[in-house]
Amino acid sequence: MRLLAFETATRRLSVALWQDGALIERAEEISNGGSERLLPWVHELLAEAGLALAQIDGIAFGAGPGGFTGLRLACGVAQGLAYGLDVPVVPVSTLEALALASGESDVWACLDARMNEVYSGAYRVEGDSIRQLMAPVCMPPAAVPGPTFAGGWGVGDGFAAYGPLLLARKPDLKGVRADVFPTAAAVLRLAAPAFAHGAGVPAAQAQPIYVRDKVALTTAERLARGGAK
Repeated sequence: MRLLAFETATRRLSVALWQDGALIERAEEISNGGSERLLPWVHELLAEAGLALAQIDGIAFGAGPGGFTGLRLACGVAQGLAYGLDVPVVPVSTLEALALASGESDVWACLDARMNEVYSGAYRVEGDSIRQLMAPVCMPPAAVPGPTFAGGWGVGDGFAAYGPLLLARKPDLKGVRADVFPTAAAVLRLAAPAFAHGAGVPAAQAQPIYVRDKVALTTAERLARGGAK
């Protein structure tokens, strides 16, 4: 089985190729844009693996939650390639990919959602399997519910932006890894079983997971939340 994946929900953009369990990846932290990197990375990975694009069996993407532009980018590229190749698509939760990429077992995954909010979810990781313990939400960090598991790790750049507020919600965390990002390699590790069981969807049915349906706050809302961050 040969699969491609895209993860662009955060500032760390990545593309990965799975070939019968072997993974290779290209990634870079890019504050703005980066769409011009994705297809060249695809061709680099294919050349490294000795494959042609027509040999790809499926495409996965980090579906969110995350930045609106990034989610549309990953979804759009995945859909475009899947249409052309006539292969299925598997959308994967970005927070689940973040939890898997951390290498920890009990994970409180938090990404900076801007607008003084975080995307938050809690997961138990067992090998390449993820069990959701707390469904994804988008909330102010001072109000977001902390996971109910004992200890665990706080993972993601939400902790870099709002660490003290989040730690107040769950002070018994074993530690924080704010420098971990979701990766296309983690997306593929989660997507591979779905492809193996025929659970992919047609390209037209692949959609982002936004969680939040607003892209900006009004001035009054920004002031009410304590500033313009």
